[in-house]
Amino acid sequence: MSGSIPQEFIDEVVARTDLVALIDRRVPLKKAGKDFAARCPFHDEKTPSFTVSADKQFYHCFGCGAHGNAIGFLMAFDRLEFRDAVAELAADAGLDLPSAGDAPPPHHQALRQAMDAAAHFYRQQLRDAPRAIDYLKRRGLSGATAAAFGIGYAPSRWDGLLQALGGDASHRALLIENGLLIARDGDEGRHYDRFRDRVMFPIRDGRGRVIGFGGRILDQGQPKYLNSPETPLFHKGQELYGLYEARKAQRELPWVLVVEGYMDVLMLAEHGIPNAVATLGTATTSDHLRRLFRHTSRVVFCFDGDRAGRAAASRALQTSLPEMQDGREIAFLFLPEGEDPDSLVRQEGRETFLGRVAQSQPLSDFLLHHLKEGIDLQTHEGRARLVVRSRSALEVIPQGVFRNLLAQTLGQLAGVELAPASGLARGRPVRSGVPQAVATHPSPLQRLAGLLLTHPNAAQWVDPELVPLLKDGDGEAQWMLALIELARDKPHLTSGGILERFRAHPAESLFAQLLAWQPERSAEGVARECRDICRHLLQRSVRSEIDALLAKAATQGLDAQEKERLRSLLSQRG
Repeated sequence: MSGSIPQEFIDEVVARTDLVALIDRRVPLKKAGKDFAARCPFHDEKTPSFTVSADKQFYHCFGCGAHGNAIGFLMAFDRLEFRDAVAELAADAGLDLPSAGDAPPPHHQALRQAMDAAAHFYRQQLRDAPRAIDYLKRRGLSGATAAAFGIGYAPSRWDGLLQALGGDASHRALLIENGLLIARDGDEGRHYDRFRDRVMFPIRDGRGRVIGFGGRILDQGQPKYLNSPETPLFHKGQELYGLYEARKAQRELPWVLVVEGYMDVLMLAEHGIPNAVATLGTATTSDHLRRLFRHTSRVVFCFDGDRAGRAAASRALQTSLPEMQDGREIAFLFLPEGEDPDSLVRQEGRETFLGRVAQSQPLSDFLLHHLKEGIDLQTHEGRARLVVRSRSALEVIPQGVFRNLLAQTLGQLAGVELAPASGLARGRPVRSGVPQAVATHPSPLQRLAGLLLTHPNAAQWVDPELVPLLKDGDGEAQWMLALIELARDKPHLTSGGILERFRAHPAESLFAQLLAWQPERSAEGVARECRDICRHLLQRSVRSEIDALLAKAATQGLDAQEKERLRSLLSQRG
């Protein structure tokens, strides 16, 4: 998640930020014992259930489950992208944000200014382009929507932008680097406009800054749509057209519809559906989904119902499975063959189209259909094939309730029991209060995790013999091992700092829930509990190994090495 920002710098930013002061400037807090409380800013409530801990540098809502540290709060409340949230906190702390990639910040600023100038140029050109205005009117686009999205026009001249903005070598260099000018073949010293005679769609980042363009040709020609190339500002595999405008139109996005084209987004907005975004000539990526899930809990993919649309939906399904954490929803909307959102919303209107969105097919149903396709479940061979397919799908889905329920359903179809997801994630919804199982019956590893999250220096009391056992363990054990190693390496981190290290990690949500549950402990109590838990885990491991050897001895017999091992374990047990 940190991208090009050094992790040590992120740690420093989190450590220097007073989370209580940060939140209090946006949501007035009241003292509540050692912590602070308020009515949650992320859901409607009458009784305050939103708490902020100064010691942990962590917030949690016991009503809706919202939680995080300073960076997470800015991303959720101010709707900032990760880098922008870090930049704002760094500025508050008097720190200079390290540059992105090889380009120093002043150069990036110059690139942004050049993009702003180009966007302004294209908007101005639209005013004197009757053909372009007529095209937009024929497509049903109003002036208000065109203005909201900053629509413009690139003149048909080969040097319209070049003459307007490329007055000297330094300005031309910026336009070239932004992908707006192209060098003529065989003549590196001469350039021409990339976009000519096209309706221009500015592509904005999370802060509304223009980072690229899409252009639709007015008359005949290829390609019909042309996008900016990859530049220091624009990475099409990460950006989504219309997301900034959707967030601007609605503070809360109950769902987001992923469509194919610029005009789909614009026409849906024209008809009062501002929740649509479009990928930029690429299939949906995991980066796209992670970005969307920072702003909504439900993503709906929109595809044509033909064979090509179904194939694209299958690819989106594969990308979606690793992102299906509990609390997230993904669905698939298949339109009548030959229709797209642009044409359909104009034909049937807003309410009917919204009805289609509401009735879209849940990911689980689409996945089950996909897994069963071409299989005869009336035969053993067919059910065995379903098990093989199911396991490959379940392996990439994050541990949690959704994965468990899916495993149960698939097991019932196959007539066998598919092992449910194990480990810390069992039974946890991402956006809910602390699960009762965690709050009242935490497992030993959960208790140890809670200790280390609130008292990282407790890693010094973790028995070294526990580490080899964790290395051979499942997902729960691997998470615990990562937490122990971090606590040993960075004992000075606050709870919020530790949680930041696990951003976008499968354990992130559970660790946050454990933080909310942790009771107060004395330093002596932390050391004693840590030793007791380690002793219990080691003793349980010994008992388990003894039981396995005794069972083998009763059925198959033991070789000399196994007998010696059993004697050793029995002597340890005393």
